[in-house]
Amino acid sequence: MQRVQSVTAAEFSREVLFSPVPVVVDVYADWCGPCRALAPLLEKLAERYAGAVKFVKVNLDEEPEVAEVYRVEAVPTLLFFRNGQFADRVTGIPPAQAMLAKLDDLARRPEGPVGR
Repeated sequence: MQRVQSVTAAEFSREVLFSPVPVVVDVYADWCGPCRALAPLLEKLAERYAGAVKFVKVNLDEEPEVAEVYRVEAVPTLLFFRNGQFADRVTGIPPAQAMLAKLDDLARRPEGPVGR
């Protein structure tokens, strides 16, 4: 079962900015090898953090306006949101332990930027 939901620019506000739980947005491209390598990890993390953190993905080529608003310059880029506010970003494939720490923090802390 796929736990990382694809969203369009039209759905972004509803699925990310108005989400009752923190959200990780995977900005990716179909042609991007590292993006394909990151996808299975995100699926596992979505399962692990089900109910505590929501995971969505946005295709850079199909939804360029999302990348433009959040100044995504390379893929993969992970955008972190808490309480409807942009909190942090990671470009590339993060080390597993760093990603787990960031997600634990995101899931646990109700307010404030991620990782600070």
